[in-house]
Amino acid sequence: MLNTTLQRIRRGDRLSLSVRLLSSQTIRSSESRLPPDGVRFQDFATDHQGGDDHARAGLTSATNRSILSSEVSPTKAFHLKTYGCQMNVNDSDIVRSLLKGSGMRETLDETEADLLLTNTCAIREGAEAKVWQRLRELKAHRRKLPKANRRKVVIGVLGCMAERLKEDLFQDGMADLVVGPDAYRDLPRLIDDLWSDDIPLEQAVNVQLSLDETYADITPVRRNSDDISAFVSIQRGCANRCSFCIVPFTRGQERSRPLESIVDEIRRLVEEENIKEVTLLGQNVNSYHDKSEAALLARPNSAYTLSNDGFRSRIRRSEGGYHFADLVEQVSDLSPELRVRFTSPHPKDYPGVLLDLMSERHNVCNQLHMPAQSGSTTTLQRMKRGYSREAYLDLVLNEVIPRIGDVAISSDFIAGFCGETEDEHQDTLSLMEIIRYDQAFMFAYSMREKTHAHRTMQDDVPAEIKQRRLSEIIEVFHSKVHEKNSETEVGKFRCVLLEGESKRSTEGAKLWHGRTDQNKRIVFPVDDDVSCWTDDNVVQFLRGNNSCAELLSGPRVSLKTGDYAIVKVTEAKGHTLRGRLLWRTSLKGYSELGLMSEENLEWRVRLDEAINGYNLAAA
Repeated sequence: MLNTTLQRIRRGDRLSLSVRLLSSQTIRSSESRLPPDGVRFQDFATDHQGGDDHARAGLTSATNRSILSSEVSPTKAFHLKTYGCQMNVNDSDIVRSLLKGSGMRETLDETEADLLLTNTCAIREGAEAKVWQRLRELKAHRRKLPKANRRKVVIGVLGCMAERLKEDLFQDGMADLVVGPDAYRDLPRLIDDLWSDDIPLEQAVNVQLSLDETYADITPVRRNSDDISAFVSIQRGCANRCSFCIVPFTRGQERSRPLESIVDEIRRLVEEENIKEVTLLGQNVNSYHDKSEAALLARPNSAYTLSNDGFRSRIRRSEGGYHFADLVEQVSDLSPELRVRFTSPHPKDYPGVLLDLMSERHNVCNQLHMPAQSGSTTTLQRMKRGYSREAYLDLVLNEVIPRIGDVAISSDFIAGFCGETEDEHQDTLSLMEIIRYDQAFMFAYSMREKTHAHRTMQDDVPAEIKQRRLSEIIEVFHSKVHEKNSETEVGKFRCVLLEGESKRSTEGAKLWHGRTDQNKRIVFPVDDDVSCWTDDNVVQFLRGNNSCAELLSGPRVSLKTGDYAIVKVTEAKGHTLRGRLLWRTSLKGYSELGLMSEENLEWRVRLDEAINGYNLAAA
């Protein structure tokens, strides 16, 4: 007989439910079943007024212990593996912070871990298949342990797959712990209950979605503290409700962190951890809207603006508060040497003020992700994307490129969405040929339960046709990106953030790599001490104060990971570039130099002469 004790824990406006199981039998709660007339967000999130009356009536208080006061024995170790998007990487940093704060230690060795956590993705069937395989492997690993130790090893599933499948993950002993993206604060308490010396839980679950959780007060702990780049979550959830997407049902309604908390976090990363590049994260990152009391007082009359008249929003946004351009401006003000990127945006949220800011600020990267998903207006209508092919093209060709001339554009594409015809597929291929994307993420359509498409459409494009169309999309992308890079990148002097030695580096042929402002990877040879010209000597040479001989014989400086350097692009292989290391610089210094401007063509000619002279001397 299943014996359950339900504990109610109030945190602000969120009702958190934990289930105490004294049997390994799986719970089948009413919340996990879809209502017959379709799914609403309210079926997956607790009402901010106090939760579901029916559920609340059955709650009994088991303990007064606070979630945050739970402590786990410091001898316990956890291992955390992450699948999916950058949001999951950031969520894992939050989980790491919470677990270390509760007294646990992290281990990179799965065999010595007491707690085996997997942060999951549910966006496509293939992503979930990888997680199921991992869970089978972890289950097999636990079976090999001595019987007395098996129960002490806990297998936990976190993230979007946990939210989607809920208690189904308990079947066949695949998992002991299931926690959704909005319930990570509850992890220390749930883990403590699983290892209780009194009556330990057999299984524990918290998959309550929240209307207000942003983890704004949690300082993420990155696995590699030596990284020069960091992801910072500014927003959670999504309000777009595209018909193919499960995100609103696994991550909940859209809500934004207070601007001040984001700026403070990034300031700490810059000043204390020497971070050189930050990526602002959100499911629809450029729809960011801080409506906190402080924001409304500071900006009472600010208005939300769409990209152009051809785009529409699924929700009506209130006036006042800080919008995305306000946040990008304040983050870019923190340091002239901090690169700022953001992902993943929606094409509807690129107003002129944001594009102009990107053009004006040297440290806001000239790289835009503009996920089209399809090049067909009729397909976009079925996808509920809120724009037409014509509106998308107008935005890119008449707004983005004229304002940000040296911009790199990336996109997402889905092959074989419900009802897609051959003509609609050809529209996608033609869009790719027109735009010539610098990067693309391309997938065959995978229907997800609970989505609008699952409820109202048929997944009627045969698998073999999906794969053929996907292959054609990939082929067009590769041909166009190679063509574009050969035309526009070769010969350019790019400012590169150095990421260290390349995996392709060998003894006697040392290679380093980094990323350009356009987020393109570039690989280049270096000498043993990774040295190059100095910024001062190059500037003096360009201005005619030093001769070519003086530049070549002048002092050199050694580089390290996290430095900025000028690399001349010499070859384009697909979307990876090859180049020649020239000199160390600063982000601000390179911008002020204006090396790639039309009026400084003579400077570029002089540099080429110096490079040729260096090559002759070396030969």
